[in-house]
Amino acid sequence: MAKNSHLDGQATKAQPILKVEGLTFGFPEGKGWRPVIDSLSFEVNPGETLGIVGESGSGKSLTAFSIMGLLPKTGRLLGGHIQFNSPTLGQVALERLSQREMRKLRGKEIAMIFQEPMSALNPVMRCGFQVTEMLRLHQGIGALAAKEKAKALFAMVELPEKTLRAYPHEISGGQKQRVMIAMAMSCDPVLLLADEPTTALDVTTQSNILELLRRIQRERSLSMVFISHDLGVVSEIADSVLVMRKGKLIEQSSIEDLFANPQAPYSQGLLACRPKLSDSWDRLPTLTALGKEKSEVSSKSTDEKPTDPSAILEVKGLRTWFPINEKGKEVNWVKAVDDVSFSLYPGETLGLVGESGCGKTTLGRSILKLISPTEGALYFRGANVLEMTASELRAMRKHFQIIFQDPFSALNPRKRIGAAIQETMKVHGIGKGIKDRKEQILNLLERVGLEKDHFERYPHEFSGGQRQRICIARALILEPQLIVCDESVSALDVSVQAQVLNLLKDLQEERGLAYLFISHDLAVVKHMSDRVMVMKAGRILEQNTAEALYAAPEAEYTQQLIDAIPLATIARIRELKALKAT
Repeated sequence: MAKNSHLDGQATKAQPILKVEGLTFGFPEGKGWRPVIDSLSFEVNPGETLGIVGESGSGKSLTAFSIMGLLPKTGRLLGGHIQFNSPTLGQVALERLSQREMRKLRGKEIAMIFQEPMSALNPVMRCGFQVTEMLRLHQGIGALAAKEKAKALFAMVELPEKTLRAYPHEISGGQKQRVMIAMAMSCDPVLLLADEPTTALDVTTQSNILELLRRIQRERSLSMVFISHDLGVVSEIADSVLVMRKGKLIEQSSIEDLFANPQAPYSQGLLACRPKLSDSWDRLPTLTALGKEKSEVSSKSTDEKPTDPSAILEVKGLRTWFPINEKGKEVNWVKAVDDVSFSLYPGETLGLVGESGCGKTTLGRSILKLISPTEGALYFRGANVLEMTASELRAMRKHFQIIFQDPFSALNPRKRIGAAIQETMKVHGIGKGIKDRKEQILNLLERVGLEKDHFERYPHEFSGGQRQRICIARALILEPQLIVCDESVSALDVSVQAQVLNLLKDLQEERGLAYLFISHDLAVVKHMSDRVMVMKAGRILEQNTAEALYAAPEAEYTQQLIDAIPLATIARIRELKALKAT
């Protein structure tokens, strides 16, 4: 194991806080069982952070659910042991505990930050109540004391006090994730399982949260299992890392060794797939392209992309304000989108970046009139969207689509994914019949990195990244002219992210698609975009070509965003190693 950077360089000789041996979990298949976690073994020492990386569907989240005792009932634990060194119970085999016994540990000694905060938070309860409920249940404190501690926890994760009174739907995706982090830390656990805890966060907030987790770890000798598809983030926080593929352990080493000298070809491929600010590739390398000659990866052309002089979308003076009511009276406004103007052309990708809560998602939804703007003008192919009747807007919707940020809430949990996509096609008159529609869907599922037999599965049977690919397929199946991509690849592991980004570029070339590409990942935005807009507090601070904006940003805020990007490079790893030595 790696020497721990969060314990002042002192290696611990204490017993592991967590020891997993030969863990095997499977789902029924035919007359037998299909293992999705296969003979997995690892240890986590006190105060150590173990990173787990791998493609979507590799078993990363199921590993965390195994430790928490939250495995799906349709599956079965086929073998292995999970040993936990509990402060109150001593050495305990978690797989042998009843649900009643697990409830005494879950949340109090072992906590988890879930991947999808919208599905993990109760939509009908205020955020503050959900935290105080945890405190009262596990710590037995009164309502007033619980409220004061909740305030302190929200301040710790940089949430304003008013968030205590907000419902989950009233705050941004990044803010919801911070509520989840506050809830996880509320009862001072000794082991924290973080399943993609920074996926929904912009780079500056991500940097703050990682620093927060490091500080908490130093102060409390907290042990952590940190699951992420973002190798840059893993390099910033983990001491050691294990790489998973199809439920199996592929490689395990210190964080320095993995990034400086990965042994397994699969690990090398994961590192190669991630876009970097220094890259000038038109297409990203993918795992399936491993072994091909370097010349097969084309570099990005420096020539400007020819565009139609007639804009596909024109936004003029757009405002989307939400009233703040107190005692039934309007007292103020939240200016989520405030006087925004821009144009988007066929075949162009316009990137939109900014911190969580700056109004990016609200702008995207306002453009599609999923939220009614307060004032301004929206022209799609010269037609004023804000003046369309309901029937005119319904007919127009097939031409502009959105890929939502939260894939779980965007899919109907009671419909198989094939039926859900077919329904969309039927409504808009796509396909010649059921057989033709199914064939189109099966082909598209394969193009976004899914398999044909996924057609008959329900959303809960997929990982977070796989659900996002389903949402991408549903948007693409209608062959739209404009797609608003709202964090459309943030939930994907780097290899599938590269595949999907390449697919979006291919489709753009084939069909002249226009993208409004919203993301907190500036490296991905730079790779995808022709032009980039930077948004803060509902306003556009600056916009420029991607190359010019990143090379010489005009606004200080833009430079801060660029400076906050995690660097998964050998130079960064060496820097971390040098810090450990001191």
